Amino acid sequence: MMMRGAMLAAEPRRKVSRGTVRRIARFASPHRRSVVLLLLVTVASAVIAVVTPLLAGRVVNVIIGRQGLRTVVVIALIIAGLAVVDAGLGLAERWQASRIGEGLILDLRRAVFSHVQRMPVAFFTRTRTGALVSRLNNDVIGAQRAFTSTLSGLVTNVIQLLLTVVVMLALSWQVTVLALILLPVFVVPARRVGSRMAGLQREAADLNAGMTNQMTERFSAPGATLVKLFGRPDVEAREFGERAARVRDIGVRTAMATRVFLTALTLVSSLAQALVYGLGGYLAYTGRIEAGAVVSLALLLTRLYGPLTALANAQVDVMSALVSFERVFEVLDLSLTITEKPDAKPLPAGPLSVELRDVRFSYPSASSVSLASLEEVAVLDTRGGEEVLHGVSMFAEAGQLVALVGSSGAGKSTIASLLARLYDVDSGGVLLGGCDVRDTTFDSLRGAVGVVTQDGHLFHDTLEANLRYADPEATVEQLWHALRRARLERLVRSLPDGLATVVGERGYRLSGGERQRLTIARLLLAQPRVVVLDEATAHLDSESEHAVQEALTEALVGRTAIVIAHRLTTIRNADLICVVEDGQIVERGTHEELLARGGRYAELHAGNFSTMRP
Repeated sequence: MMMRGAMLAAEPRRKVSRGTVRRIARFASPHRRSVVLLLLVTVASAVIAVVTPLLAGRVVNVIIGRQGLRTVVVIALIIAGLAVVDAGLGLAERWQASRIGEGLILDLRRAVFSHVQRMPVAFFTRTRTGALVSRLNNDVIGAQRAFTSTLSGLVTNVIQLLLTVVVMLALSWQVTVLALILLPVFVVPARRVGSRMAGLQREAADLNAGMTNQMTERFSAPGATLVKLFGRPDVEAREFGERAARVRDIGVRTAMATRVFLTALTLVSSLAQALVYGLGGYLAYTGRIEAGAVVSLALLLTRLYGPLTALANAQVDVMSALVSFERVFEVLDLSLTITEKPDAKPLPAGPLSVELRDVRFSYPSASSVSLASLEEVAVLDTRGGEEVLHGVSMFAEAGQLVALVGSSGAGKSTIASLLARLYDVDSGGVLLGGCDVRDTTFDSLRGAVGVVTQDGHLFHDTLEANLRYADPEATVEQLWHALRRARLERLVRSLPDGLATVVGERGYRLSGGERQRLTIARLLLAQPRVVVLDEATAHLDSESEHAVQEALTEALVGRTAIVIAHRLTTIRNADLICVVEDGQIVERGTHEELLARGGRYAELHAGNFSTMRP
């Protein structure tokens, strides 16, 4: 504890915003009874720590004064009883502190995880996953320490220090003054060595973070593939080895600095005890104090330096805990830009039409959805807020298929994300069945709109678990029916573990076409009334594309579909084609109508679509 306090003392202090302490108190209010009980147990333990040396001194006085063996035995039994009680209090304190700390961790993690899950997609496109995970781990645990070691340690040290000083002054003010004069010799080395240790720890933390980032990126399937394709395994291994070697060197230096530090403190403490015995022995020999008082003073000395050193660094400990709380609160204070209205209503039953009514949209700026610390940058990117959709209007009747075509970056995927309300429009409206999506409940919207994207993301879990994400109550027969309609049943039945097969991180144990068909099977289980396909076959080979296209045809039957298309057959069969360029719909009509018009669609058809299979 002393070593940690010294190291923290060297860290730069951060200002904590007003109200943080009050907010912590509100957050910890469910645990207030446990906190009070912890403090009572801590006070009792501190009292015993001071009483025991007095009883030890009393034994010496009884022996010297030959006041009777029975008295010695009684005092010894009392000391033994107090030791048993103190051991029990120690266990009770640890149990109570653990209950409070782990309960606080649970509350904080639940709050942060729940809040982050409701953040807009723009938040996740900017934030580094590792930095966000750190808030759920390191900072939450740092906040927990405020109610375990910091709070209980602070109370214990204050009570023990006050009692010790009072008792020592009562026994001998001369010895007490000598002990306090030697205090700087005890505390100063802690701070000086602590400064050096803090620097070593920061360097080690940076190097470990670098190794973690390197491992996280290189051990993923895409990262490992890239390393192999460019033939850089030896270079990567050498860079990793250099970092690891520096961490080793720092570890050796840290171990030696720690040992020297502890040895020095032990030496100073021993010298202080020698002085106490010398001065105390002189006072006892001259009859100014009792001999037992010398023993009590020597034992109390150990109860004096420890609390004093800890309290010297108490402010740093408290500030460290407060900063951890503040970093957690930073995440909790991020505004939820997409929320459900109190009077939100479910979407109407039956088939749904889709309408965009004079939609204008700008992607949110970094300051509105992110934190510099979560992006691991000094200052947030000031870009953002530039309009990317300019008065877009479109209507698809229930059951129709509308294809969106256009150049890359024209705004097609942006339109698709607005339909699922991954973002909210700046002006205008997105309507499903005549209802603005901002006026509908989240549950009805998520149940009504299904999206298949290019990457077909899957969790590192079984095929069954990935399917049940769409419908946790689905029967096994329903799972197989969805796989059959997605043209994936034969493959899954051929696998040794069937539905229990683990797909790997992001589904990389499956081919691209298999991943897409599995996401389509998941879509079929969800049974949405509106389907959004965001270039679902863009990166597939011809054979996989054909299988996925068959599955998509099955998925679109009887549903309103908005398709970002690049395949000629899909475009030809669309009830309406909208050409999107520079955030606007510049043309609309059927395949034949747009070709006859000879405009932008005809150019795209001649340059791109005509080379694709019908």
